[in-house]
Amino acid sequence: MNKFELDFYKALFEELDPENLRKRFLRLLLRIQNVERGSIWIQQENQYVCVESLGGPTDTDIIKGFSISSDRPSIVGWVMKNAEMTIAEAGKDPRHYKEFEEGMKLKSALIFAFPLILRNGQVYGVVQLIDTSTGADRLNVDRKYLELLKDIIDMGSTALSNALYFSQQVEKNLELEHTLACIQSDAQIIGQSCLFIDAMKRVRDYAATDFPVLITGESGTGKDLVATALHNLSSRKDKLFVVQNCSAIPDTLLESELFGYKKGAFTGATEDKIGLLKAANGGTVFLDEIGDMSLRLQSRLLRVIQNNEIKPLGETRTSRINIRIISATNKDLDNAILKKEFREDLFYRLNVLPIHLPPLRERKKDIALLANYFLKRESLALGLSQKKISKKALQYLEDYQWEGNIRELENFIKYILSTVDNDIVGVDEIPDHFKNEPYKRNHNNTFPLHEEPMLSADSFSPRSAESQFAGYSWEALEKDYVLYLLNKNRWNITRAAKDAKINRSTFDSRMKKLGIHKN
Repeated sequence: MNKFELDFYKALFEELDPENLRKRFLRLLLRIQNVERGSIWIQQENQYVCVESLGGPTDTDIIKGFSISSDRPSIVGWVMKNAEMTIAEAGKDPRHYKEFEEGMKLKSALIFAFPLILRNGQVYGVVQLIDTSTGADRLNVDRKYLELLKDIIDMGSTALSNALYFSQQVEKNLELEHTLACIQSDAQIIGQSCLFIDAMKRVRDYAATDFPVLITGESGTGKDLVATALHNLSSRKDKLFVVQNCSAIPDTLLESELFGYKKGAFTGATEDKIGLLKAANGGTVFLDEIGDMSLRLQSRLLRVIQNNEIKPLGETRTSRINIRIISATNKDLDNAILKKEFREDLFYRLNVLPIHLPPLRERKKDIALLANYFLKRESLALGLSQKKISKKALQYLEDYQWEGNIRELENFIKYILSTVDNDIVGVDEIPDHFKNEPYKRNHNNTFPLHEEPMLSADSFSPRSAESQFAGYSWEALEKDYVLYLLNKNRWNITRAAKDAKINRSTFDSRMKKLGIHKN
């Protein structure tokens, strides 16, 4: 095998990029026929477009990107329509579109044109080999040679077709990956119930303003998604969207996170730190669980809203900021105000534009819609075929109370996908507690959840006690109870201690003794 043959086969079988393959293939054909000019054309709607061009002493002879209307007589058009090879003498053949070469330094003398055919027999392009010599004697017009050349072009056409198909599949895969990434990363706000539509109308209207928004609703109703939507629909969408959960970190750390500090402000402050409120200048700050913020920090936040200025810890001067504040809570702030746990003046500053998100049990029409959405999203993420929930099973889900709201429904769908092999999720596949309301959740909130029997004085016998606490040591029992309280309160130690009716420091001490640490 000589070098030419080796180059030819490499071009056909190694190159998968259509554009690179067209260029290499055309260059090889020009070498075979000992001519300098050639081009490859494809049809796009009502035009023939040159997608590759080689040869010519000047840039004006390179016609890549040029097009010919399908209404005009042309050699390319004739080959496209007849799916046959042709030879044309330039200037004399009526099919030659000679006006096309007016700006070229070298004019065509003899033109070979061959169809490029897909695997299904459809003509998808034309390759032209052009002799520009004065005597038009470079192209080999021997019949046997032309038949061999046609076979070579047919092989090249197949290779181009395969490369084009491969490229299209790659594009589809990339598009699918992009779509999947969007589905996985961009949670959707979905619903059709009247309460939901009313809330979304408020989101649309509020997004057009810069006033503070207070989002209320039970845990798991999607308050964070609504806050994100408010920012993305606003004029600040190209600026920062900063999120801070006010119950996730201790009070002193929350203050430094929000307001920042100067070097030397306290032990360990070895350098200046810009707070989130200042970093978000021009954008939006979302303060989740605002009802858990301490009264001292509430006072500092009130000054930020009133004066549009901020003073980091250890700083003597204030600086102006321009932010929009969106806050959210699952607490009853009216009751918190009565208990002196939340500042009334801050409430009125935050509650300029209120949005209440209804619990899922009040959005019966949305349960099936959300369940199908989560089924589709999670199936795509796992590479599984999408399951369907039977009408009877769906009826149980619609009658269920969903104390964890949308988040609980999402977790239920993940459980179904992990445990059910059938394509149809029937009544037998859903956990029993969906059929036996009311129910009690177990301490770690995992599926399946079974109803725990309530103990009474009559039922509390040694036998029943043994069945409830068999195998427990006192330490193990205490550890389970502490974990139950922490999970119930989303690892907010202050609230967990309040439920246990002990001081926070005592609760924290018991956690350390039991080896329980917050990640």
